[in-house]
Amino acid sequence: MGRCEQCIIREFSSLKALTREELLTISDTKTHFLVKKGEVIFSEGDNLNGVYCIKEGFCKLTKLNANGKDSIVKLSKRGDLLGQRSIINEETSNLTATALEDMSICFIPKKEMMEYFTENNKFSLLVTKDICNHLKDSDKGIADHTHKTVKQRLASVLLKLEELGGTNPENKALNIQLSREDLANMVGTATESCIRLLSDMKKESLIQLLGKNIILVNKSELKNLSE
Repeated sequence: MGRCEQCIIREFSSLKALTREELLTISDTKTHFLVKKGEVIFSEGDNLNGVYCIKEGFCKLTKLNANGKDSIVKLSKRGDLLGQRSIINEETSNLTATALEDMSICFIPKKEMMEYFTENNKFSLLVTKDICNHLKDSDKGIADHTHKTVKQRLASVLLKLEELGGTNPENKALNIQLSREDLANMVGTATESCIRLLSDMKKESLIQLLGKNIILVNKSELKNLSE
């Protein structure tokens, strides 16, 4: 297991504001574990006694809606911290985190996180900014679902998937592979409608479909469509 002060992943999150001494303490108290694709990291309603730092892989964050179905709120990637808001507000988790592929994760206990949040002003500012950015993304998602067509939202989600996960250097396919059901969930439509729109986009030479893989062929036109 790597040491926090030597881990490049911290540069992608608020952990970069911690001092070497603080990182050394975290290294002595953290735990590292592997999560298999499809496994739940934590569930809605869980008491989170710390923060999860994603070293490798992607996960989806979902919330149970009034119809008893999980709605995908956001995707998290390498370098993201999960659970910051819950431990600061001392509330149970309002989301469920599920691995979209095999993941490597570190768990940092609440005690150290709260101590540094109180004593390290730069760290607390970055954590607060991170939470504000998540809320901003959530507001944008609500606005998009209100004002954009389903096709516009699908184009936007496809571009977001590339931004988050990049593409396979060999076939240029999106690295984040969502099931058609999960993709429809993010867009806010029925699975059948999502599949039909993907087929339409393929006919329009906007994307290419290779099994479950999606290749963005005309990103400029997808961007125009998403706006």
